[in-house]
Amino acid sequence: MANIKSAIKRVEIGERNRLRNKAYKSAVKTLTKKYHETLNGYAAAPSPEAMQEVQQRINAAYSKIDKAVKRGVLHPNNGARKKSQLARALKQQVVAS
Repeated sequence: MANIKSAIKRVEIGERNRLRNKAYKSAVKTLTKKYHETLNGYAAAPSPEAMQEVQQRINAAYSKIDKAVKRGVLHPNNGARKKSQLARALKQQVVAS
């Protein structure tokens, strides 16, 4: 453990930031999984209501990814790649339906 007051403070700040980053990354993963579940449901039974639900899920995921990038939790290219993967999955399901 650090003995110097400023070093102790840096350790505390680092831990606080780690927990905040962990929360954002976890939320992005959760929203991505929910989106894929909804998309699979749409693929099984296409309907306008199901497509609307898919759009709501992708919008929520996009929003959380953008916020994580804005706060420096994710690198901008990482966020762009995640959003691109979500859009690609949707496009593949729409073409297949």
